[in-house]
Amino acid sequence: MQTVLDYLARHQARFVRELMEYVGFPSVSAQTRHRADMRACAEWLARHCQSLGLEAQVHSTEGHPIVLARTPRRRGRRHFLVYGHYDVQPPEPLELWATPPFQATVRNGALYGRGASDNKGQHWAHLKAVEAYLRTGTELPCDLTFLLEGEEEVGSCSLSSFLRKNRRALRCDAVVVSDTGLPARDLPALTYALRGIAAFEITLHGPNRDLHSGIFGGSVHNPALALCQLLARVHDAKGRVAIPGFYKDVLPLTAGERRQLQRLPFSAAAYKKLLGVPALYGESGYSPNEQRMARPTFEINGLTSGYQGEGSKTIIPAWARAKVTMRLVPHQTPEKILRRVEAFFRRHCPRTVRMEFRPGHGCPAYRLDPGHPDARAALRALRRAFGREPVLLREGGSIPIVNEFKQVLGAETLLLGLALPDDNAHSPNEKFDLEIFARGQQLSVWLWQELARG
Repeated sequence: MQTVLDYLARHQARFVRELMEYVGFPSVSAQTRHRADMRACAEWLARHCQSLGLEAQVHSTEGHPIVLARTPRRRGRRHFLVYGHYDVQPPEPLELWATPPFQATVRNGALYGRGASDNKGQHWAHLKAVEAYLRTGTELPCDLTFLLEGEEEVGSCSLSSFLRKNRRALRCDAVVVSDTGLPARDLPALTYALRGIAAFEITLHGPNRDLHSGIFGGSVHNPALALCQLLARVHDAKGRVAIPGFYKDVLPLTAGERRQLQRLPFSAAAYKKLLGVPALYGESGYSPNEQRMARPTFEINGLTSGYQGEGSKTIIPAWARAKVTMRLVPHQTPEKILRRVEAFFRRHCPRTVRMEFRPGHGCPAYRLDPGHPDARAALRALRRAFGREPVLLREGGSIPIVNEFKQVLGAETLLLGLALPDDNAHSPNEKFDLEIFARGQQLSVWLWQELARG
């Protein structure tokens, strides 16, 4: 493997320049004005894959294109799918960026730009590792297919049907996804569990129009106040969700899982400073890492009612609305949780207002057995690339498509993230650490050797 590793070392500067060009595409899937940019980015990506010797095509969908790039196939070898996404989050608010979001900039050992770590840089590391194999004439020990989509940031709407339509061609032994994180620069991680998600909107309707608060105030229940009172019932004094049955299917963390989480570097003071909060809050009896990675949550994402413009407007609003998402852990199902939540709100909603409950998107949690042979192979590759004992990690976010991979392709997913906690994914000044970028390429080189052994 030294020939392959030497190639990577010699070409790092070029790899960074290419990544800067890739980040320069404003491939914002959520904004229709960037539809042409999405297509241009997909075509540029396919051409680059072809230049490396991969068989690559751009597949049109009802939404944004999907890029498939394959290494030469050989019978009898294991086949792995590498998933990534070239679409990015909207860059706003633009005034908070130190440099333009789509003008990639290198400073202080990191590449700054929207999509640098989420997710262009992470799957670029895998592509460069494959380039090193192919350009040095070193035989890849397994077959690889890169599946790079353009709708991850808006729900992967087209990918589900694409998987079903191309099930036979995409059948694989496992899926590799680098779209998560590692807890510290010197602490590699295999993420073996992700939380699921369940979303809903709740609206309380009061009077049939906004009312003059002086003339009518005191005689009707203000929907905004009623909604706040209702939402205040959700958590008890210990930070637990008070909805009956919410924790019914939640399994306790094992002693081994808690030990793994305790290996993560953590300072409460540094964490508060990073978040800009005066104090931490969470479910009693659990550490902050356990709270954010391994426990279910109920979070208000948006809360609106009445007049929001400049100055005051003395009204009783006609309605009030909250947008909520709940993060779920293994064995909780979105449908069951949503039924329990709706029943709770209907039971406690005052008769002075009318409640409207609208379920939204959802997906169950994902968990891979850390003892799975491919998981052990991934851990060996992490050790070789980083020279450190990796940690087994649970992450609080959700990647719905990994459940689709298991249901449609029958394949488990190896989550080998390369993003640092301060890489500002979805925030202004997103970055990707270039030392981790290089380590990620080395990880990929060793990963195919270890996985090929089966």
